[in-house]
Amino acid sequence: MPQPEGPGAEGPRVGRVSARTEPDHASGPAVVASDVAVSIDEQPLLSAVSFTLDRGRALAVTGPNGSGKTTLLRVLAGIQPPSDGVVSVLGAVPDERSPSFRADVASLLGPPPLARNLTLLEYLALVGTSWGLQLGHAVARARDLLAELRIAALEDRFGHELSSGQGQLYALALVLARPCTVLLLDEPEQRLDPERLELVTRALERRKDDGVTLVVASHSPALVARIADERLELTEDGAGAGP
Repeated sequence: MPQPEGPGAEGPRVGRVSARTEPDHASGPAVVASDVAVSIDEQPLLSAVSFTLDRGRALAVTGPNGSGKTTLLRVLAGIQPPSDGVVSVLGAVPDERSPSFRADVASLLGPPPLARNLTLLEYLALVGTSWGLQLGHAVARARDLLAELRIAALEDRFGHELSSGQGQLYALALVLARPCTVLLLDEPEQRLDPERLELVTRALERRKDDGVTLVVASHSPALVARIADERLELTEDGAGAGP
């Protein structure tokens, strides 16, 4: 778990980061970040943070708006390169353009694109087949996800016909429709009432039980308490500290 700085405090564990470009499925931690910082036009978006997350564990990234939570997830997803420091995910440098990296790392960092001419079930099945599932398996998986999140009755609707809360559940279903080793989520509790938040929490607990590594940015104390093994608290200046 990330530790506070200060005299006598044990610093966060930081592993040696290699220059691998292909994920390593055999050994080592899931995520290593060493003094990772991001700035644009000399404006800091994320002050230096360091942490190590072992495979199959869940890290909650917390802190106020503007502290850099989304920026950190974008770095881990290979969308935003760090301005300083080094980071590895499954032993490789994050790169969203790498097919092998995309195969291992799934992310929900904002509203996903929707197909206006495909129903919820059809689009979920399409996502599954695009990641190598046979059509029958993809359709069955899609139905299971809709049932798990209690939106099965909506399978013949189109994405633009959903309410705000239904749309958030469907967005999560879309990212869960594909296999992954690491799952990155930015505030999955958005627009959810307590009952729907419970559905999402249980879904994430199941993935964690299946060995998926989770990194979740969240403002929900209830969600963090249920799923997080470790917590990285970002401050208003974007710096990270332990609880």
